[in-house]
Amino acid sequence: MQTEKQAGTEHNLVLGTVCGIGAGALWGLVFLAPELVRAFTPLQLAVGRYLAYGALSAALIAPRWQRLLFTVKRQDWAALFWLSLFGNTLYYILLSMAVQAGGIALTSLVLGFLPVTVTLIGSRDKGAAPLGVLLPSLLCCAAGAVCIGWQAIATPGASNNAVTGLIYALAALISWTAYAVGNSRCLMRLPTVSIHDWNLLVGLVTGAQAVLLLPVVLLSGHLQYSTLQWGQFGAVSLAVAVIASLVGNALWNRMSRLVPLTMTGQMILFETLFALIYGFLWEERWPRPLEIAAFGLLVLSVLTCVSGHQKQATKRQKALSALPENGV
Repeated sequence: MQTEKQAGTEHNLVLGTVCGIGAGALWGLVFLAPELVRAFTPLQLAVGRYLAYGALSAALIAPRWQRLLFTVKRQDWAALFWLSLFGNTLYYILLSMAVQAGGIALTSLVLGFLPVTVTLIGSRDKGAAPLGVLLPSLLCCAAGAVCIGWQAIATPGASNNAVTGLIYALAALISWTAYAVGNSRCLMRLPTVSIHDWNLLVGLVTGAQAVLLLPVVLLSGHLQYSTLQWGQFGAVSLAVAVIASLVGNALWNRMSRLVPLTMTGQMILFETLFALIYGFLWEERWPRPLEIAAFGLLVLSVLTCVSGHQKQATKRQKALSALPENGV
């Protein structure tokens, strides 16, 4: 029975990768939001997005609220608070600050290191693929990120705020690494809570955090915008809440239950790739040679990671199937 379960899990690697690609494509859109409504502050962007996300989550989860109250324990609510903070509220504020200071390319570069940080942490988990197997993937990832970073910083006319944007992006990297690791482990620990409900619970808690931050936004000033600007802000906030927070998070959570933690980190590369593509379209230019090289290296990183996990899965399956023959 155990062998069948493990085999079934391995067969979901392809589906997990597809879900990871979908989440990356939708999440990459959040890098455009700070540019689309650049007049607004990062805190305003985060509060607007997560007020919408929280309201939608509350409406969708209402029919199952009573049942979930008996399923979700106190420690789970504590986990939801920290996951919402590091994966949504704090992360998006830092990401918006990084994009507005250093640009989309630089921010994407730094967050492209997420696979490295998550994989290094996940490599300590039981049954994880050893670092030796993951090394080619990690090297490709690092090389691709360096290419993007060199291009973003060395390009003539680069933003004078590149260093400030780099600092904000590094802080966002730390924040999202904590979320990716914690969220994956929570999903593994709570098989009775559906992926959809977990996503809505995160949205509910994130919405509550946005409500708490609303007085800060109102007291901080910077609210003199035109009707058109407020309309654009509302549309962007709602669109990001639905596309990225609801649908994107649902795909990511689905993927988190289909692949091991070390592979979860590699999937975030698709967010980096799509964010860069959207950035090129926004800037109305073709990617430069170093950026094209980075694309290839980042994709190769994911492919080598998937290949490494499949080889490890085959070895474990062969080892388990050989046990009865040895009379153990």
